[in-house]
Amino acid sequence: MALQWTLVLCLAAAPPSSADCLGCHEDKELRNAQGHSVFVDPARQKASVHDGLDCVSCHEGIADYPHPEPVPAASCASCHEDAVREHASSVHALQPGRADAPACVACHGHGHQVLPSSDPASPVARSHLPATCASCHANPDFLARHKIPVARPVEAYERSVHGRAHAAGNGGAATCSDCHGTHAIKAARDPGSRINHWNVPATCGTCHQEIAKVYDDSVHGRAVKAGESGAPVCTDCHGEHSILAPGEKDSLVNPTRVSSVTCGRCHADERLTAKYGLPKDQVPAFQDSYHGLAARAGSQTVANCASCHGVHNILASSDPRSTIHETNLGTTCGTCHPGAGARFAIGPIHVVPGTRTEHGLVRFIRLAYIAVIVLTVGFMLLHNGLDFFAKLRRGSAHHAGTGTVARMNLAFRVTHWLVIASFVTLVVTGFALKFPEASWAAPLLAWEGQVAVRGLVHRAAGVVLIAALLLHVVHLALSRRDRAILRHLWPGTQDVRDLWSLVRHNLGRGPRPLFGVFSYAEKLEYWAFMWGTAVMAVSGLLLWFNSFTLRNLPTWVTDAATAIHFYEAILATLAIVIWHFYMVIFDPDVYPMDLAWLTGRTSEEHFRRTRTAEAKGDKETTT
Repeated sequence: MALQWTLVLCLAAAPPSSADCLGCHEDKELRNAQGHSVFVDPARQKASVHDGLDCVSCHEGIADYPHPEPVPAASCASCHEDAVREHASSVHALQPGRADAPACVACHGHGHQVLPSSDPASPVARSHLPATCASCHANPDFLARHKIPVARPVEAYERSVHGRAHAAGNGGAATCSDCHGTHAIKAARDPGSRINHWNVPATCGTCHQEIAKVYDDSVHGRAVKAGESGAPVCTDCHGEHSILAPGEKDSLVNPTRVSSVTCGRCHADERLTAKYGLPKDQVPAFQDSYHGLAARAGSQTVANCASCHGVHNILASSDPRSTIHETNLGTTCGTCHPGAGARFAIGPIHVVPGTRTEHGLVRFIRLAYIAVIVLTVGFMLLHNGLDFFAKLRRGSAHHAGTGTVARMNLAFRVTHWLVIASFVTLVVTGFALKFPEASWAAPLLAWEGQVAVRGLVHRAAGVVLIAALLLHVVHLALSRRDRAILRHLWPGTQDVRDLWSLVRHNLGRGPRPLFGVFSYAEKLEYWAFMWGTAVMAVSGLLLWFNSFTLRNLPTWVTDAATAIHFYEAILATLAIVIWHFYMVIFDPDVYPMDLAWLTGRTSEEHFRRTRTAEAKGDKETTT
């Protein structure tokens, strides 16, 4: 009898077995005092990584059967001591005021059905990990409640190259734990965090090993190792969660954005350039160069900062290995412009007008053009203004008669039509390059990322303008009768007297001058057009065939051609708008338009009034 009682007491003292626990907990209706289900699915328990462990291995302290409530919380530390210790020091650890911080079960699932991370069905399997983290980090309320400053990190990751590769089934694509860690996840400000500024290169280098080696030897990598807080790491250039491929238009390293958004963020920062003694005019100079303007317009192929300085292998220009070392510049530029710099030393690249980097001749050209534009436009405005208001005071001499006089034959008109079409096209497409952000330029630049439509149209119009000029020259060479206009167009002292007489006339101090076949205004415009077209053609061809220019001429020639082309375009455009449009459209005597350019004929009465000296001869008229 004593033996029996001893056996009973021993059995009562032994902890309950799993079978004992399941005797109650396999009941689906079983609930605790708070009304929560405490059902344990035996099948899922058996399939879990904990199969083979007794319930009391996790629920320590249970000695009675059946046990009293409350049941001690499962202790993961008894088996996973290192993981629990790491978790305790992480941002996920339970802290005062953070009752919803994730414990083990939040990520791994309930202990009765925890699966190994190698199991595709596990919440912490690589295939499921972003979704597991998203259960909290995709919740705006959670982010706001815990003052997490990163906006929509999960959405950004899903759009990134990493997120899309992961979604496509690429098992090697980076997931949350690759960058942030697993149990020892720390805030970025923590020196021990894998995403701390100083640790980012090593974290990214886990996957991108070769790139990390190149970066470590670059000026940026060495600056980071030296502890320079302003030195960029991977995330400064590529972004954090929203890393995109260079070919995507929203990528921070897209060719159209890398110079302005990424490199420019530091190299255009006055404080950083002052702190590290860097040139502060490099970014503005690039932005206003052809490369910068084309990039701003959306070109994917034009050179950007990385094209010349390198990507991860950026070195100081004094380093013989640098792509911008003086011994390597010819090769670097020659990547796009074969032979560039092979014959002459390459001059300053990032040139800002008005600074010491600008070549003296280029500065002279620029200042001379500015002076000419100011004086010329001022003269045109004063001249036409006097004429316009004088005619308003006297009343318009516009004649509505039906008689007409032959003024331009078909050959002249065809040339003029070609000039009109090409000139307008050149103006629009040319200034679209200079002002790529302007709303009116948007239709021209809509395809710049795929096809350089603007450039193709601009060059085609340039060819048409040159062809029109050559056609005019050939026409005059072949037609003796039409060649006679050159004699009438040649300027002389009489033109100076006519100008003075017209000014006096418009001021009410004398008679109107008697013009011949062409007035001084038409002579000025004709020869200005011939000169301007030649200048634009030569400078334009030097810029068009830039490889030839850079191969055979010093770089300042390209800068000079750029300045000439730009300022001559401004001068020509203003001359047409102010001078030519006034003569054929806005002059009160011809408004709304002199149709000679279209029909070849002009009003006989207006002709006799304005070309008195010519009209005295025998001229054919029709009615």
